[in-house]
Amino acid sequence: MSATLYACGAAALAALAAAGERPPASGPLRIHPANPRYFADASGKAVLLVGSHTWNNLLDMGAADPPPRFDFDAYLDWMAKLNHNFIRLWAWELPSWDPSANNQSWSQRKRYFAAPQPWLRTGPGNALDGKPKFDLAKLNPEYFERLRTRVEAAGKRGIYVSIMLFEGWCMQFIADAWANHPFNPANNVNGVNGDPNGDGKGLEIHELAVKAVTAVQEAYVRKVIDTVNGLDNVLYEISNENHPPSTEWQYHIIRFIKDCEKSKPKQHPVGMTFQYKGGSNKTLFDSPADWVSPNPDGGYRDDPPPADGRKVVLNDTDHLWGIGGNAAWVWKSVTRGHNPLFMDPYDGLILGGRFEARFEPVRRNLGYALRLARRLDLAAMTPQGALASSKYCLAAPGKAYLVYAPDGGKVTVDLSAAKGSLGIEWLDPKTGKMEKAGAVQGGAPRELAAPFQGEAVLVLTATGP
Repeated sequence: MSATLYACGAAALAALAAAGERPPASGPLRIHPANPRYFADASGKAVLLVGSHTWNNLLDMGAADPPPRFDFDAYLDWMAKLNHNFIRLWAWELPSWDPSANNQSWSQRKRYFAAPQPWLRTGPGNALDGKPKFDLAKLNPEYFERLRTRVEAAGKRGIYVSIMLFEGWCMQFIADAWANHPFNPANNVNGVNGDPNGDGKGLEIHELAVKAVTAVQEAYVRKVIDTVNGLDNVLYEISNENHPPSTEWQYHIIRFIKDCEKSKPKQHPVGMTFQYKGGSNKTLFDSPADWVSPNPDGGYRDDPPPADGRKVVLNDTDHLWGIGGNAAWVWKSVTRGHNPLFMDPYDGLILGGRFEARFEPVRRNLGYALRLARRLDLAAMTPQGALASSKYCLAAPGKAYLVYAPDGGKVTVDLSAAKGSLGIEWLDPKTGKMEKAGAVQGGAPRELAAPFQGEAVLVLTATGP
């Protein structure tokens, strides 16, 4: 696609933004046939996915019972202002739990609650928490109506949503997790027992160890698919940070989703994320998933390796820091061909502080990166670290170069593949301001100097056809 067409597209997006509107998310996403580091939308254009996600954006969570309702519309407004286009929509398998396992700041909060859950609590009889037992044969309409409504609302705002189906961290690290899980035989009327070895942990629910458990999970996943299959902005994630023995179970659910969607109007990408603790990135890349979120091994936190296209990589701070990240990580990820995501404390209700200012650079630079990606022919651009002295360069050699200079100052870019001149623009990650700086002639390595102090992002685009 020509630079002129991309400029027209960027102008249209800018006009929509100025009017307070965003185009609907275009999809379903599919792996880009020419550049599998990215997904392609319905038009075939490569899409960079960036965004902030937070724990209670699907289930309400909090110390009250019932917990306070999450303001999803306000969340979408906030995402739009930041120019983000991706949400990781969180699952949580426990209706209540002791929150002290996660963070010391939770230690004074004796109990947290999450609602709604995917199954109805009908009884007869009470579960260990004193409420009616779950009937695992009866899915909860409220849960699936909320799921559909929120994914649909996000899509209208141009935001893609990865639906997390299961949550594995809680079962490993929350002391009373098994006592509160619906698959505990004391908590359901169906006689389902997800802890056949009786160790009080119930990790087997994510291991294909109990056929009755797998059947309930498959029925739930099938209902999720039926609920959202007609939407264009859907992705799936099997489970957050499940334990390494969950590998075959996760592979099974990935294949199950793909098999279910074969006969449906739309097919959506399926992802697998870091297995905590002790998981291997190789397990992710060997999986049948379309996209993955790795752990820090291999440099994904401090010096991300160049994406090679084996999978679309959603490089998520959740699996790199827990809560953390910085602007440098955003640009290192982008120039190495990854899609950066931020685990955001947001309003501080679950973890961290309320809209912590220290994370504003991460949030804002995610939006700046998407702004630039929409201007460029991303499908033609690949990691080309050897072309820049900083080693951070995403390029379509001869046509476009996106270079990150962590220390700012001067950076040398090898423009040998460029036959004519290229326009020069600098982005200041501190402010988001773009500054044009004339043009540079191609045909040889060229040294360019940032016009401001500190880290800098350089954009070079061919001025000819």
